[in-house]
Amino acid sequence: MPRKQPLNLGKVRRFASTRRRFLQGSAATLTGIALSNCTGKLANVQSDSSGKAPERQTGTSSEKLYIYTWADYTNDELVAMFTEKTGYEVVIHIFDSNVTLLAKMLAGGGDAYSIIYPSDYMVQQMIELNMLTQLDQSRLQGMENLLEKWRSPVYDPNNTYSAPFAWGTTGLLYNQAKLSTPPEDWSYLWENKDKFKRRITLLDDVRETMGAVLKSLGYSYNSTDPAELEAAYQKLVELKPSIASFKSFSFQDELLGGKLLLAMSYSIDAITVTAKDDNMEYIIPKSGASIWTDTMAIPTSAPNVDAAYEWINFMLQPENLTKAVEDLFFAPPNAVSLEMISAELKRNKVLFPPAEIIARCEGIAPVGEANDLYNQYWAELTSA
Repeated sequence: MPRKQPLNLGKVRRFASTRRRFLQGSAATLTGIALSNCTGKLANVQSDSSGKAPERQTGTSSEKLYIYTWADYTNDELVAMFTEKTGYEVVIHIFDSNVTLLAKMLAGGGDAYSIIYPSDYMVQQMIELNMLTQLDQSRLQGMENLLEKWRSPVYDPNNTYSAPFAWGTTGLLYNQAKLSTPPEDWSYLWENKDKFKRRITLLDDVRETMGAVLKSLGYSYNSTDPAELEAAYQKLVELKPSIASFKSFSFQDELLGGKLLLAMSYSIDAITVTAKDDNMEYIIPKSGASIWTDTMAIPTSAPNVDAAYEWINFMLQPENLTKAVEDLFFAPPNAVSLEMISAELKRNKVLFPPAEIIARCEGIAPVGEANDLYNQYWAELTSA
């Protein structure tokens, strides 16, 4: 079971804005008031949870780069370094889920943003919807440094439309002081369902949550078998009375405060919680979980393609990516950057699990027509 390694808590500055914890606020915030968060003041960062299309960037937009990303993948210092190097002003908007990202793009967001950060399976969906630009590999600098696993991922063979940026795992985050026996596998949820009484949360992500249940049943995270999908759905129906909610973010305070006992979590969120409280532990279940990847991609109607390539190349450079990793705590798919990060961070098994644990995990892969069945079951589960 992965054990947390000591972290410099002075460096854990993003606790209020982890990967899946959306920066929530008033309507005024959502319409453009700059945010200040634990990663430092980002004067050009705005939160956005609506599907409303932003205005297309015109006029002086050639001097600006509009980015749509997760809440914690950059900070002021990196943006300033990029602007100094390229002359492009950066404006960052943040989203809370791949669903929000897709809704924005369907509403015309590709006309505004030149860089977006879809996760693995969303890359594949966006390719099918003709939302992503095929990358000109001759304009990219640093792709040769990718670890073998990310050189031709299943969601985007040969990285034709996307550049891998960060990866992590999915697992269980829990308060060991509140549980008499610690979880070792997904089956723990069903074995103790009567004790939880709505004190657990699962991710608000159909592929992650259905995938975890499929894995607990001995199936693939990416099953397309209708009988296996139905079995996973029925297992979730059985567990639902014990589930407080489906949440991909905003569960951290409830877990730390004792309202929740256990949460399905992404590793990048778990690291800050385990560093905040010694009673918090994160495990990857024995039967396996997912390895997720977040990427950088250029929409087909991006208004500033030149700046987009500059950003991708800037973040592909090992020294820049390493700085981001050291400041923001995520795992890079870049072999050179991996060698450059501090030994302290490399020892952290929440971010870097042992190889034998990784071997039991799967990336989230396209499921073709079965996606409709996933969504049908998810709608029934979350609306009941």
